[in-house]
Amino acid sequence: MPTTQEWIEELKGISVADLAERIKALEEEFGVSAAAVAAAAPAAGGAAADGGAEDEGPTTVDVVLTGSGDKKIQVIKVVRAATGLGLKEAKALVDELKPVKEGIERDEADKLKAELEEAGASVELK
Repeated sequence: MPTTQEWIEELKGISVADLAERIKALEEEFGVSAAAVAAAAPAAGGAAADGGAEDEGPTTVDVVLTGSGDKKIQVIKVVRAATGLGLKEAKALVDELKPVKEGIERDEADKLKAELEEAGASVELK
């Protein structure tokens, strides 16, 4: 049986679509939801110990391109890495200024936004 680290390394080598399919299969097999587990974790420790910190808005957001900037190739590379799309699909997404990812956790969205902005894109979280 592989160690947790070996399992994580194996997961790094698969596409986002395959990973999503595996997560769905695990949820169905064990009757759990990854979203429910993620939502329960902060309540168990972090937020409750805070004394009820202010809600920062929605827990899931969409990362939407509003401009590709001068370095479109760099932006396409970041989009490909984040989505697992092929070159043609990633280029179309950047050209059409479509949402890069939808319904993702706020922390992940902030990280992706920073990466896209570093590559030269204009990004909005909705």
